Amino acid sequence: MNEKWSINEIQDAWQLASQLHDGQKYGGANQEEQVEYINHIGSVVFEIMTAITIEDGMDSNLAIKCAVLHDTIEDTSLSYDDILTRFGSQVANGVLALTKNATIEGKKEKMLDSLKRIKEQPKEIWAIKMADRIANLYAPPFYWTNEKKKEYIEEACLIHDELKEGNKYLATRLANKIIEYQKFID
Repeated sequence: MNEKWSINEIQDAWQLASQLHDGQKYGGANQEEQVEYINHIGSVVFEIMTAITIEDGMDSNLAIKCAVLHDTIEDTSLSYDDILTRFGSQVANGVLALTKNATIEGKKEKMLDSLKRIKEQPKEIWAIKMADRIANLYAPPFYWTNEKKKEYIEEACLIHDELKEGNKYLATRLANKIIEYQKFID
């Protein structure tokens, strides 16, 4: 049986993430299209909530809070200590593991470091990284080149290979999204 989440704590995390990501946008599939970043956060949370209903044994409280907060250290002013104080060590450590280390040079090296740290966390954190990439494998931003799209697929394959044991449902979903994404490459 999956552990139940605290709706009040989830709402607190969502309100915080909404405030912190306010005004952040990313490029949509169509020229000139800009999408509110909170859309991405919601997509990751939806993936996790679906996984919770399918996979037994997930700590839903941890998974949902970390999914909501997964980009806050990397993309906002929120610090590890802020998360630690508000949500406890398990959530803070999970979000930190999902955060790329800015002091490491090289995109691949950053990803390998992040994956290593994710694998030291509970399986819920593994699931969030897969959910994050699934959410990012819908239509790419209109300005991405074929080279960028191919690199993104290669990175998605690495994430899948490293984390697939963390959640079978999300691993299958990620593998299918990787295949579907090929339609965006000319």
